[in-house]
Amino acid sequence: MTLDLQFKLKSNPLYLTYLHENSNWYKILNRNPLSFNDFIEEMKAAYKLRPQDKIDKILNTLDVINAIMEMK
Repeated sequence: MTLDLQFKLKSNPLYLTYLHENSNWYKILNRNPLSFNDFIEEMKAAYKLRPQDKIDKILNTLDVINAIMEMK
């Protein structure tokens, strides 16, 4: 694994956590450091950090608030 890639991984605790939970990425990143963007996308999808996930969370919260307001 390149030194630059190691610095990128260590700069974000979520990267390290996901890497520990999915150790197959060690092999992938060692063989092809350019797949780092794929790693980030998979990590964001797993931890629901994508913009669409945030929008869904807001919509779910609004639905709950709306349901509570209708019960009164």
